[in-house]
Amino acid sequence: MKAIRLQIPAHADFIDMVRICLYGIASKMKFSYEDIEDMKVAVSEACNNAVLHGGHDTGDEVIDVCYETDDDSLKIRIKNNGSGFVYPNALDMSAPLAVEQVSDLRVGGLGIYLIQALMDEVAIYTTGNVTEVVMTKYLTAVTEEG
Repeated sequence: MKAIRLQIPAHADFIDMVRICLYGIASKMKFSYEDIEDMKVAVSEACNNAVLHGGHDTGDEVIDVCYETDDDSLKIRIKNNGSGFVYPNALDMSAPLAVEQVSDLRVGGLGIYLIQALMDEVAIYTTGNVTEVVMTKYLTAVTEEG
């Protein structure tokens, strides 16, 4: 396994850097265009959550990103400081299909749902004031038709 690390300021202006790095790594690993786009959305949602819910006490908060590559998978870790996060409770609140009208959807709460839908595995860990989102996408074999 190889790890590529990136640290960005906890500000929305820097999330594109995380997506650009992801694109380069996933392309080199031969992920499909669709899988790369799915991962970019999931990573953006995780980073947006880190920006919105991360600690903003000192003004110099950062988001730590680690891309861990393996022969058959890419694991992305997004870590930030902030208030605690109860993952099972958030999952219960995030399911958007329980409403009858689109206008009934509440603002926010869809990020976790999207991340779950777009990635193969998702885990969220909170210890004290540190939250880490770990997302894994498996590389599916590309077969040539001939």
